[in-house]
Amino acid sequence: MLKKRIIPCLDIKDGRTVKGVNFIGLRDAGDPVELAKRYVNEGADELVFLDITATVENRKTLTELVKHVAKEINIPFTVGGGIKSVEDARAIIKAGADKVSINSSAVERPQLIAELAEQFGSQCVVLAIDTKLETNGEWIVYTHGGGTSTHLNTVEWAIKGEKLGAGEILLTSMNNDGMKSGFAIDITDQVTKALNIPVIASGGAGNMSHFAEVFNKTKASGALGASVFHFNEIAIPALKDYLKEQNIAIR
Repeated sequence: MLKKRIIPCLDIKDGRTVKGVNFIGLRDAGDPVELAKRYVNEGADELVFLDITATVENRKTLTELVKHVAKEINIPFTVGGGIKSVEDARAIIKAGADKVSINSSAVERPQLIAELAEQFGSQCVVLAIDTKLETNGEWIVYTHGGGTSTHLNTVEWAIKGEKLGAGEILLTSMNNDGMKSGFAIDITDQVTKALNIPVIASGGAGNMSHFAEVFNKTKASGALGASVFHFNEIAIPALKDYLKEQNIAIR
């Protein structure tokens, strides 16, 4: 059985780590390089770095900042934001990323997933899916930092992503993001059951029991947290000890 992963996420805007609620109302959460170093020392299993305004501002990811972070860490490092081509991905990997995360660019041109998988291997390609529960009860994919509805069904898009060569899914519930009321168990369960690749649950972590719940009730292989880690509401060593006490296999 694969051991579960605890993954802090650095949402980057203007070179700083930020965090909002439901993708809006961003507030400063600190220096990304210092936070990355802290998370390595605390025993994080991986680190995700998302340049959250790169697509909206139609620019490349902040490669110099990626280099600075990569120099300070020795755990798997996923970087996303503004990656639209094999060349963009190559620059990010050259800067020190182990994996690249694509979202809006994959929806606009799904073949990009296959191109990246062919060039770098599926293990390097993370398909990030921002999803929102609509009033009709359907989970729909959103792009451009959660600003644009695609009308794509989330589970169907995840299945297509796996077929095209994505090696992992980063699934964020916009409804739960920043609310600290728990992960979106429903859609996480649906996606993990439909796929054969790892799925990281994201959006809604508020306390340690939320991590236990998502691991016990879904097949998620990792759980991502942001503000709960940035603002010292949950310490990663304590979280891992708690999960082990709940008989959850943790790295």
